[in-house]
Amino acid sequence: MDTSVPSPDTVLLVNPNTNGNTTTMMVDLAEESLAPHGLRVVGITAAAGPSMIVDPVSLSESEAHVRNAVRNYLSGPDGGRVAAVIVAAIGDPGRAQLDDELNIPVIGIGQGSVYAAAQNSHGALRHFGMATSTPLLTDALGKLVADHGFQEQFTGVRLTLSEPLVLAADPERQFQELAQAVTTATESDKAEAVIIAGGPLSATARRLAKATAVDIIQPIPSACQLVLTALS
Repeated sequence: MDTSVPSPDTVLLVNPNTNGNTTTMMVDLAEESLAPHGLRVVGITAAAGPSMIVDPVSLSESEAHVRNAVRNYLSGPDGGRVAAVIVAAIGDPGRAQLDDELNIPVIGIGQGSVYAAAQNSHGALRHFGMATSTPLLTDALGKLVADHGFQEQFTGVRLTLSEPLVLAADPERQFQELAQAVTTATESDKAEAVIIAGGPLSATARRLAKATAVDIIQPIPSACQLVLTALS
């Protein structure tokens, strides 16, 4: 009987929002970046909390749900195959705690986005902003930037006109309103790159990146790049 332990080949993507469809969408995007490097992506969804994190209270409460979901998976039969973890909400709930507790890289999509936005392809610092649909998380997003030391490059957050759950139900309206927020961030705030700040906004972030000349920072691919760097 083969008793060998398989080499770690899995990136565990945890969705702090409880919407399983969002998890599937983000896993598909992550696989595009990671599968060519021999890594498979397994998605897990928080067992409790809102379908979309839209305020500081739900962001804070989701930290425990994220840690429980990750620890439950790691204690299971495939836990030994996990090479890294991606926390797939822009506020990175639970990331710092898990990073302290685990001996594998734990990367947040907020963390990945900030590092991708703050430096251009040559490594030079640049000004960057965010476009999002969650006004109540504006302070949390500013803190995220400051935690990684890039507050001097940050031009601020630009918001959609409509509420996040309204836009979640209307992808075309979400695209149009985020596109306007991106335009304001670049023309009024002079941002050289704009993060589309939200895991559930990932599909729209991809569409915006293809439809505009602005350097759009997509959270999932940005986090995947940090994973690859950490594992290399």
